[in-house]
Amino acid sequence: MPAPFRKVRRTLRTGALALVLAAAALVVPDAAVHPTDVALVKVERADGVAVRDQDVIWVLSVGSDARPGQPMLRSRGDAIQLVGLNTRTGSAVAIGVPRDSWVPIPGHGHGRVNSALTYGGPALMGRTVGNLVGVQPEYVFVTRFPFFEDMVDDIGGIHVRNPRRFSDDDLKPLGFARGRIKVDGYGAMAFARIRKTLAGGDFDRSANQQRVLRGIQQTVRARADEPGFVERGVLTVMQHLHTDLPPGELFRFAQALAHVDPAKVTTCVLGGSIGNVRGASIVRPNVAQARRYGAAARSDAFLRRC
Repeated sequence: MPAPFRKVRRTLRTGALALVLAAAALVVPDAAVHPTDVALVKVERADGVAVRDQDVIWVLSVGSDARPGQPMLRSRGDAIQLVGLNTRTGSAVAIGVPRDSWVPIPGHGHGRVNSALTYGGPALMGRTVGNLVGVQPEYVFVTRFPFFEDMVDDIGGIHVRNPRRFSDDDLKPLGFARGRIKVDGYGAMAFARIRKTLAGGDFDRSANQQRVLRGIQQTVRARADEPGFVERGVLTVMQHLHTDLPPGELFRFAQALAHVDPAKVTTCVLGGSIGNVRGASIVRPNVAQARRYGAAARSDAFLRRC
């Protein structure tokens, strides 16, 4: 059998096996007790906002700032990325929303966008970001940062393309070199969270978060054919996952992820300006730009330019 056909068959096999394992983990509970470090929650889209095209799934990805003992789904959010997945073409788009963006939060006046998770959990967080961009997410995916670090370590680290050298006295005193660099779990977390020493502040941090997501996706794609790699990864996530999705819908979600083509991934960070509210620094997001991104990517999960 020609090599290209063998590769396609292996990819289909590992993808199908991942879906089977994901369903099995839902239907046959693990006897061990594991902490909830990841949540995939389906949310109701607000009326009056255009819904997704049938080929595109919209997911809001959020990192929870919850400390040990704090509820993951009711703590401030970070690493806020609105992600569109096109199940037909394999394209994907990520729209980064700076965490300090000052926006209307339904039922709570105005506030930083990341506080919506505290006020109303994933549903309110999804609605708040959806109102800003004009596309309501169907799912909200939340994870704790310690689990994120472990996940990156489990896949052997990732490579990211760093456009400029930067450091942070607390998180990374020795800093990150410019260029293509490899980072472990802690390094990926620090790369995604450092803000104060970046020239663009919250905007550059959001762009770095997108670079980390690209690095994870590329590493998983490159290692997917290794025996046992997909199986171990799926089981690890499922053991720590809280979800309200039935197995059939989880299949649909997993299939969308499995079909992403790295060559068809586009990323943009929502722009804006720095402001001040009651003595606190905020980001005033460019709402018109947010709506343009949403309108352009809604039907095909692709942005031609930022």
